[in-house]
Amino acid sequence: MTDHDQQPGDGLTFSQVLERIGAREEPKLYLGELVNAFGERGFGALMLFLGLISAVIGAVPGTTTVLGAPIVLIAFQLIIRRDQLWLPKWALKGSLDRSAYRDAVAKVMKPLRSVERISRPRLLFMSTDAAEMLIGLICMLLAIILMLPITGGNLIPSLIIAAFGFGMTQKDGLIVLIAMAATAAVATGIWLAWELIQPFLMNAWEWVTSRF
Repeated sequence: MTDHDQQPGDGLTFSQVLERIGAREEPKLYLGELVNAFGERGFGALMLFLGLISAVIGAVPGTTTVLGAPIVLIAFQLIIRRDQLWLPKWALKGSLDRSAYRDAVAKVMKPLRSVERISRPRLLFMSTDAAEMLIGLICMLLAIILMLPITGGNLIPSLIIAAFGFGMTQKDGLIVLIAMAATAAVATGIWLAWELIQPFLMNAWEWVTSRF
């Protein structure tokens, strides 16, 4: 198994940490390695990482479960305001192929660096305990949706989770607000879609029940 006892990259940008992880020679990338690599930025950085990777390779069968379960655990710890990130051994042993990781990171590196350049600490009220508890609740619900067997249903939840993680890592309240607005828009869209299809479903159900 990969040695998890690497020096954390707290002095590096998020994109630099991603590159350093990909440069290692071990064929498997274990979640435990990531936890240590991100150091004190663990909560936000891991949410960002898992969200990005899920958005890129989430179509691979089983991937959303491997990535979604740790997000649920991370989000829960945000809700209960745990000071240090903890993941069980079974989660730390979860792994991805490092070559697939490199390919996925290459696809997001350019936009990630662009956002890093313009991001800065702001709207710090979105970094309070209450705000992070709300972020945890939202991300837990999104991660549960992420794990459902819905074709193509992983992309939007993954990107929103990644945005929350980035906002937390950078202490950028504007990005957190954008992620919350995106969540509200998705929830509104789902509600409107349900309101539109509900009458047809009810009519179909009544037609079926009337025949039996």
